[in-house]
This record gives sequence, C-alpha cells and structure tokens, in this order.
Amino acid sequence: MEVKNYTAPSKFIFLWFSDLPKLQTSLFGIILVIYLVTWVGNSVILLVTKFDSTLHKPMYFFLGVLSFLDICYTSATVPKILENLLKEQKSISFEGCLTQMYFFLCFLGTECVLLAVMAYDRYVAICKPLQYLIIMNRKVCGCLVTFCWTVGLVNSTIHTYFTFTLPFCASNELNYFFCDIPPLLALSCADTSVNETILLVAGTLLAWTPCLCIITSYIYIISAILKINSREGRQKAFSTCSSHITVVIFFYATAVFTYMRPISSYSLDRDRLLSLLYSFLTPMLNPAIYTLKNKDVKKALKKTFLMKTL
Repeated sequence: MEVKNYTAPSKFIFLWFSDLPKLQTSLFGIILVIYLVTWVGNSVILLVTKFDSTLHKPMYFFLGVLSFLDICYTSATVPKILENLLKEQKSISFEGCLTQMYFFLCFLGTECVLLAVMAYDRYVAICKPLQYLIIMNRKVCGCLVTFCWTVGLVNSTIHTYFTFTLPFCASNELNYFFCDIPPLLALSCADTSVNETILLVAGTLLAWTPCLCIITSYIYIISAILKINSREGRQKAFSTCSSHITVVIFFYATAVFTYMRPISSYSLDRDRLLSLLYSFLTPMLNPAIYTLKNKDVKKALKKTFLMKTL
C-alpha cells in the first residue's frame, strides 16, 4: 500500500450537516433527547442489575454489559455530532476522526459477539436449567465478556490501521455525520480492495458467525420450550428470549447491511439512515425492549423506585 507521496488531511469536513441548514436546530434537539434517553435508560438498567440481588444472575450480568456498551458507543459519536451542529464549520481533526472510528468500531464489534454470548446464556438457562449456575459461573461469565472485548479491540485496531494508512488525496469532505469505514473508503483515491476484503472477512467473523451461533441456540431453545407442559412455563421461557431476539434482529439487520457490501454499492442516503438506526435508535430502544418483555426487570425497577420514594 503506497502512501508516502501523499499528505494526510489535517481534518475532515462533514457535508451532511451543511446540506440541512434549516434543520440543524431541530436535529440538535432530537439527537440530544435521544442521547439523554439512551444514557438514562441504559444507566438505570446497569444500576438495577448491579444493585438488585434478585438480578444477580448471569443473564442480567450480560444485560448490564450490553447497557454499558450502548452508552459507550453512542458516546463515541454523539457528543461530536452535537458540537458540530452548533458550529459554522462542521469538522473533525484527522486524529479525532481516527479516535472516533476506533472506539465506535470497538464497541460495535464487542456488542456483536456479546449478543451471541447472551443467546448461549439463554440456551443454557432453558435447556439445562439444573446446571445453569454451574456452567455459567462467575469465572466463565468473566472470560466470555473478556473474549467479547478482545474481539472488539482486535477488529477495531485492524480496520483503523488499514483505513487510515490509505491516501485521502482527492478530498477531505465526508458526506456523512461521523467517521465510519464506508464513507472513508469512498473518499480514498487508492485501491481499497484490500480494505473491502478485510471488511468482508471481519463481517463474516463478527456478524455471520455470531448469527449462526444465535440461530443454533434458538433452535435448541424453541425445541425445549415446546416440550414444556405448563402454559405458564412456556410463556416465561418465550418472554425470556423474545426481547433478545428483537434486539438481535434490529441490530444485525442494519449493521450487516451497512458493512458487508462492496463500496461500489454504497448509497449515502440509504446508509446514513441505516447508521442512524443502529448507532442511535437501537441503544435507545434496548432498555425499553428488555424492560417491557421481562417481568424480573420490571419488578426490580418497581422495587428500586418505590424504595427511593418511601
């Protein structure tokens, strides 16, 4: 990869904000509200799973980690977006862009693997209930979360290195709202086939492999649920899994479609919308999805807030 004849741009300019001059105040308000709701909702889940003894189970430990990740990866992009909406020139430094993309991809990759781990946890809980706490002990849970973070860090390091060693000699204008792989590859004047191959391989490992694990887990789970004689037992088992399935479908459908395509098929308008879905709306909706469909979490929330009001 030849880059020595080119000078890296000192900053990148986001054009998407400039294309919507009349909507910037409204966008600032909407994104700020979404960010605050995301912070509050996920912080509540994180605190309840931490301090309520009835939720000191592996299933809710992973839910707490998911909430922490949702806070982290929205915080990797949203503060800079809000800052740019208040500035005349919507820009980010080269180093800032690199840092933003690194942390965003790290948290995103970690969450991809974590969702598969959560599916496995549900498989053990439903298919092997008597051995659940033995199999999913504290050490195993810690190792699984460490593995998720390691995969996220390695994935982010590889993508960031190969993306930011590309020459951006044609322009420094990104028709986007944060630093992400597809718009940066589209901006490069060099051959990006190596990057696209890496993106495809990483996407297969981080998306399709966890998806296969999730599908396999739920085949066994559904089979086990159908064998439960009591209607109440079946309903409880389905409610345990339905929230996770909803999050998985929403998250993977948007993220996979964004990253696992050739850059030639990249559409700014369509992919900006998809990015909004998985980077803003999914983290905001996750607490509501898990709370509305989980009786244990709802009871813990009621108990926590009732104790504080008494």
